[in-house]
Amino acid sequence: MASGLSGRLWMGRELIDRMARQSPARLAISVFAAVIAVFTGLLSTPLATADGTRAPFVDAFFTATSAVCVTGLVTVPTGTYWSTFGQAVILVAIKIGGLGVMTLASLLGMAVSRRIGLTQKLLTASETKTTRLGEVGSLVRVVIIASTSLEVAIAALLIPRFLVLNESTGEAVWHGVFYAISVFNNAGFIPTAEGLAPHAGDWLLLLPIIVGAFIGALGFPVILNVARNRKKFSKWSLHAKLTVVTSSLLVVVGSTLFIALEWMNAATLGAMPTGEKLLNGLFMGVMPRSAGFSTIDVGEMREASWLITDALMFVGGGSASTAGGIKVTTLAVMMIAIIAEARGDRDVEVFGRRIPRDTLRLAVAVVFVGATAVLVACLLLLEITGWTLDVVLFEVISAFATVGLSTGITSDLPEAGKYVLIALMFIGRTGTMTLAAALALRDRRRVIRLPEERPIIG
Repeated sequence: MASGLSGRLWMGRELIDRMARQSPARLAISVFAAVIAVFTGLLSTPLATADGTRAPFVDAFFTATSAVCVTGLVTVPTGTYWSTFGQAVILVAIKIGGLGVMTLASLLGMAVSRRIGLTQKLLTASETKTTRLGEVGSLVRVVIIASTSLEVAIAALLIPRFLVLNESTGEAVWHGVFYAISVFNNAGFIPTAEGLAPHAGDWLLLLPIIVGAFIGALGFPVILNVARNRKKFSKWSLHAKLTVVTSSLLVVVGSTLFIALEWMNAATLGAMPTGEKLLNGLFMGVMPRSAGFSTIDVGEMREASWLITDALMFVGGGSASTAGGIKVTTLAVMMIAIIAEARGDRDVEVFGRRIPRDTLRLAVAVVFVGATAVLVACLLLLEITGWTLDVVLFEVISAFATVGLSTGITSDLPEAGKYVLIALMFIGRTGTMTLAAALALRDRRRVIRLPEERPIIG
C-alpha cells in the first residue's frame, strides 16, 4: 500500500512538473479553478446556509469565486444568508485566495513532492519578482508567516474595539478575525448584516481597516523589500518605490476628489460632522484600490464620484498583491513613458533607473486587455439587463478589479449576468497577462526579423 501511495505521489509530481514546464500559467489557473470548485461544493451543502437549505448553484459558485478571488461582490448577504459554517468556508477561501495564484501552485507542488522543485521555484519567482531561486522555498513560508502576522496584528486592534461596542467575547473575536483576514486580503466580505455603516464615525475601528487594506494592496514583494530596508528609501527596489509612491498619490488624489464631490451630498457625507467627512473621505479613497468596504451607500453617490471610483478600481493595487486591476506599476510606467515622450527623451527613466522597452510593451498590453475585458462585459450586461451604462460600468470594473464595491445591482442580476461577473472576477484575479499566457500554445521566437518602418501615430 505504501508503494502504491508513493507511486501515485510520484505520478502526481510528474504531472505537475510536466504542466509547469509546458505552461506555468495554465498550471496556476488550473489550481485556482480547482480551489474555486472545492469551495463551491462546500457552499452548496445545507450546512452552509442559515436556514439549512441548499443554496442555488449560481449563488454558491458566485460566492466561492468572489471569496477565492478576494473580490467581495455578493449575490446574497454574507452575514445573514450563510451559517457560521458557511462564513468559515468563505473565510478560508479568502485566506487561500489571498496567497496568490502562483504561490498556490507552488504550495501544491510542495504538498505532492514534499519539496519545491525547480519548476515550482520558477513559478513562484515569476509571481513574487524574486530572482534568487534558492530563496523561493523560504520565501513561500515568509509570505504565509508575514500575511498571517499582519492579519493577527489587525485582529488585535479590532477585537478590543468590538468588545467596547458591547459585543460578546465570542462575537468580538469572530468579527475581529473575519474583518482582519478580509481587510488584509482586500476581500471586502463583511460578517454582519449592517456592515460598517453604523461605525462611519469610529476612528479606532476604521483606521486599522484603512491601514490594513493599504498594506495588503502593496504586494508581498513590496512589503518584504520595505521591511528589509525600511529606513533607507534609496535601497528600495524600483518596483517598491513605484508602488508605494503611486499608491500614496492615488490615495491622496482619490480622497480629495471624493471629499470635494460628496461634501454636500446629504445621502453620503453631507450630514456628517467635518471630522467624519474627512475620515470617510480617506476611507473611500483607499477602498476602491481593491478592498471594497464602504461606510456609505455607494448607490447614493454622485455620478462624478462613480467615475472617479471607476478609475481607481481599474488601476487597482500592487503587483503580486491581494489587489486586482491593471496594477499601480502599470499606470506608473505608462505615465513615466508619456512624460519621457513629451520631453523627447530616448529612454524611460525614473529614480535613477532605466525601464526596459519590453516592460512598457507589457504595460500597454495589460491596459488594452483589461479595457477589452471591461468593454465586452459591459456590452453583455447591457444586453442582458437593459440597465444604464453608469451602473453597469461600475459593477463590471468592480468585478474585474476584484474590488467588491457595488451600487446594489449585483443581487438583482439575472443568472446569465452573474456568470459574466464570475468570469470577470476570475480573469481579474489571475491576471490578464497570466490568462493570455495560459491560452497561448507556445512562445513565438523568430530567427529572422523583418525590416523596420515607422508608421504615423496620432
